[in-house]
Amino acid sequence: MVTLDNLKLGQSATVREFTDDFLSLKLTEMGCFPGEVVKLTNIAPFGDPIAIEVSGYQLSLRKQEAHTVIVERI
Repeated sequence: MVTLDNLKLGQSATVREFTDDFLSLKLTEMGCFPGEVVKLTNIAPFGDPIAIEVSGYQLSLRKQEAHTVIVERI
């Protein structure tokens, strides 16, 4: 099981599922849903937050939030 916070800079993955129901609703509303391809585009200097590209835009997530998104590396 790989979570979104385990991706390396520039790496892409496909969203498989969420482990947090409340956060999954928010992410789904922003276009981050199962089957969607995401790419890790930026990491803050101290490692938190991270930025991903999803549905054509940048989305910032705390590492704790990214840890709730299970992905499959491409």
